[in-house]
Amino acid sequence: MSSSASGVVNGGVSFWYAQEGFPAPREPLSGDASADVVIVGGGYTGLWTAYYLKKAAPFLRITVLEQKFCGYGASGRNGGWLYNGIAGRDRYARVHGHEAAVRLQRAMNDTVDEVIGAAREEGIEADIHKGGVLEVACTPAQLARLKAFHEHELSYGEKDRQLYGARETAERIRVAHAVGSSWTPHGARIHPVKLVTGLARAVEALGVTVHESTPVTEIRPKHAVTPYGTVRAPYVLRCTEGFTASLKGHRRTWLPLNSSVIATEPLTEQQWESVGWEGRETLGDMAHAYMYAQRTADGRIALGGRGVPYRFGSRTDNDGRTQETTMEALREILERFFPSLTGVRIAHAWSGVLGVPRDWCATVTLDRATGLGWAGGYVGSGVATANLAARTLRDLVQLDSGQGTRTELTDLPWVGHKVRKWEPEPLRWLGVHGMYATYRTADRREVTTHSAGSSRLARLADRVAGRH
Repeated sequence: MSSSASGVVNGGVSFWYAQEGFPAPREPLSGDASADVVIVGGGYTGLWTAYYLKKAAPFLRITVLEQKFCGYGASGRNGGWLYNGIAGRDRYARVHGHEAAVRLQRAMNDTVDEVIGAAREEGIEADIHKGGVLEVACTPAQLARLKAFHEHELSYGEKDRQLYGARETAERIRVAHAVGSSWTPHGARIHPVKLVTGLARAVEALGVTVHESTPVTEIRPKHAVTPYGTVRAPYVLRCTEGFTASLKGHRRTWLPLNSSVIATEPLTEQQWESVGWEGRETLGDMAHAYMYAQRTADGRIALGGRGVPYRFGSRTDNDGRTQETTMEALREILERFFPSLTGVRIAHAWSGVLGVPRDWCATVTLDRATGLGWAGGYVGSGVATANLAARTLRDLVQLDSGQGTRTELTDLPWVGHKVRKWEPEPLRWLGVHGMYATYRTADRREVTTHSAGSSRLARLADRVAGRH
């Protein structure tokens, strides 16, 4: 962790940890061990999986192995959006039919309330406020995309979504130059670290064994290999999301894409009056280089977006340190959205990685021949999706072990989805950096030309990326 000349705390994993402090470390693995289920990764996916499995079958011996500490990765660094977005839904509609994708979307809608309810049941106070998600358009091209997006969401059964004009948008949040917005009630603001640390405590209270400071170097059938010993189990579940590339044989499985966030100092009452935002909605936009923001429980704005998108060789950072140029780019978005906040002090900046499959589709799989399972590839929508994935892994393990039957979750279209690997370097690095440079150029063109049509550059980047 360090401070820049402007006094911004840079890194230190995330602002959320600067607020809460790091949890007391748990003991690493002390030698070879056995379990019924071993879960690799102590983030939302791994912990929720342990939680639901142990609740369903208390007799199971479940071990979680975490390379640093629970919530070190995206679960402790995200922007605090608990919402109903899921990566890959349109592709699943094309492959499995529209109704299958509608079932997936309904499951995601329900997942928002599932997380809120589970947190309440376990006494986890995570600053949750269900104010929905407001996505705004600030140019003619963005407005055209917004209207198409809104209709598209309605086609997946989201009948409670609302489309607003400029005046109604300003009544919710006064974003400068906003010409329209789409709002869904299926979203909530959370404090990511309070949720993940509370979940880790709940899992341990159920009797799950959690080992931290225990990096898994290789996963193979019935084995999770670490420098301190090997845990053997009939089921080995990989829940490593953006850190998957560090595992032997998985360098090109999911790409670790960087996302960066800044948090302001607490705003004054007068500053909040100039912004509005009384509903505490999570806030996004329709730019190609997407931004996301929340009003924190202690009165700050936390705002994120893409900085340096990818490190050569699928490398990941150590402590969340963020480049000065990225901090300035995020500040520029903040001040463009809220000119009255020009000059407000940025208190903290940090970065993290999220997992991106080659076809940008989130997946859940259990290979019944090997006992190997995995979930992830959430492409930035993981706070809620991890919970649905965990409940699905629970059902798949119970089905395979003869303790359960097929369920609505095991029949969802993302189960068992296969995708090819990413290209080798340097093609991977050139492709990702070229894609995001193109998106940023497309956004600039749309702002300057005021065209109602989306930039052709962005459509080209989508095709190259494999997003459509």
